[in-house]
Amino acid sequence: MPIVIAISSFKGGTAKTSTALHVGAALAKYHKKKVLLVDFDAQANLTTGLGFDPDENDSMASVLQGNKEISAVIKKTAVNSLDIVPADTWLERVEVTGSLAADRYSHERLRDFLRPLKYDYIIIDTPPSLCWLTESALIAAHHALVCATPEFYSVKGLERLGQFMDSIHQRHPLNVLGVVLSFWNARGKSNKAFLDVIETTFPKKMLKNKIRRDIAVSEASVFGKPIFETDPESRAAEDYLEITKELLKRL
Repeated sequence: MPIVIAISSFKGGTAKTSTALHVGAALAKYHKKKVLLVDFDAQANLTTGLGFDPDENDSMASVLQGNKEISAVIKKTAVNSLDIVPADTWLERVEVTGSLAADRYSHERLRDFLRPLKYDYIIIDTPPSLCWLTESALIAAHHALVCATPEFYSVKGLERLGQFMDSIHQRHPLNVLGVVLSFWNARGKSNKAFLDVIETTFPKKMLKNKIRRDIAVSEASVFGKPIFETDPESRAAEDYLEITKELLKRL
């Protein structure tokens, strides 16, 4: 059975999608793991970040509605052993349409589709909100990786995300694998205050390695490839490799 990890944050702009993409790519490229990325966010940034057009591909929505087999929506990426289920705008309202609308256990369907797949890791990129899609992803996951930035609104969102995860954990086993900080500046004036809030909300979950701000990440997404393909010597490439090693130790 694959190890399923949901990448979560309560607000946008925390490098959640970039983390999903680069941890997945690092596992496949440098650790020889078979990895499936699931873009479960209707904004489809993970899909476009790997060079796919969301308007030309089916998403998990058609699988959840029973219209397609999951094997029909999995696409191979340019990285060996890294596949993706793209996203589309239909995801946004999938839970109130078709057969899902009448199913009171609809948020368990994703888990049932993912568990039999033959991958080492499945990484789900969730929307930056506490919605049906995020709940379904956390129920499908064994582990959650929380993304944050060292600024006030991100940290306030962390507290609400922590409460949301606690409520899911009471019904389904869910381990918080870690909290990863992006856009990190080691000389930031408020760093200690942010780290203290994270420690209070998610005790002992802060990852030692952090992702520094790096324009190379944005440039890589323009090419539809991971940063390891476009600028492997960059700071962000180095940081994502170290984050992946740290996560493997925790796993």
